[in-house]
Amino acid sequence: MLLSKNLAILNTLGQNIRLARLRRRLSTAQVAERAGISRPTLLDIERGKPSVSMGLYLQVLNVLGLSEDLLKVAADDTLGRKLQDAKLVIRERAPKRKSKD
Repeated sequence: MLLSKNLAILNTLGQNIRLARLRRRLSTAQVAERAGISRPTLLDIERGKPSVSMGLYLQVLNVLGLSEDLLKVAADDTLGRKLQDAKLVIRERAPKRKSKD
């Protein structure tokens, strides 16, 4: 079961997909056919249903010309970078060996 915050995120994603479809003046039937899914599945995507696979969301985004947007997810992982940097150990170099002449 998803947290309500996560359900709200999926709901917003679904609304954004619907708005993108409407801006392109595409019907649900057209997008569903081009994505190779049923119209009810497309409507579930536009409602942000968590039961729909991520692959189907991607198929719809591809039809809308937005599939590259998924590459933006976690691309700028500020928190992850801070955590990584906090645990980085900077080792000091050992002194150079003196040659025996």
